[in-house]
Amino acid sequence: MNMVRVLERTGADVRYDAKQTCCGQPAFNTGYHDESRDMALHFLDIFDGDGSDYIVAPSGSCVTMVKVFYGSLLELPEEYREKAERVRSRVHEFTSFLVDVLGKNSVGAEFHGRVTVHDSCHALRELRIREQPRLLLRNVKGLELVEMDAADVCCGFGGTFAVKHASVSTAMTEEKVESILRSGADVVTGVDSSCLMNISGMLKRRGSAVRCMHIADILGGSGS
Repeated sequence: MNMVRVLERTGADVRYDAKQTCCGQPAFNTGYHDESRDMALHFLDIFDGDGSDYIVAPSGSCVTMVKVFYGSLLELPEEYREKAERVRSRVHEFTSFLVDVLGKNSVGAEFHGRVTVHDSCHALRELRIREQPRLLLRNVKGLELVEMDAADVCCGFGGTFAVKHASVSTAMTEEKVESILRSGADVVTGVDSSCLMNISGMLKRRGSAVRCMHIADILGGSGS
């Protein structure tokens, strides 16, 4: 909802189709490609030709699935390949849309606290999203942006990787949390809720008061 509020604040006409479902990435990452393909075809049916200029999502990993993996790693039927191309050109991660498409460096937000950014893997490595969230955060009234060391290192989640390789995942998350704590931040943010959920769990187990907040919740707010 905060993503919608921010987009509307920029003057965008935002619509939501309740018939949409998952893009298929969780199933794809777990090896269920047939099930993932079914969800991908539904996604393309919903968004191709829906009359919108852009498709915006508050998730770098979901956008990567559609923009990068549809038709490359996930094979689509011939009749859907043109649909995929049309949708791929219109889909954008939230902060990239604000900065790279709308040319917005500020959205009139206010937030009081020290904030650090975690760079999630798909957003950084597939979509080249790094400076966009930082640029927006620097222009939030009352916010102090502090960089953690190793901000671009994986948090260890990776969907079912965290279940199948729990010990490795836990060690990676512990290292990420140490980086966050060394930064002195009150809040850690990013463009993917899944990473933040994983990090939040470890912070809570450590008894830390550091909060995890999606960047849309910071940009959509008007206080601490």
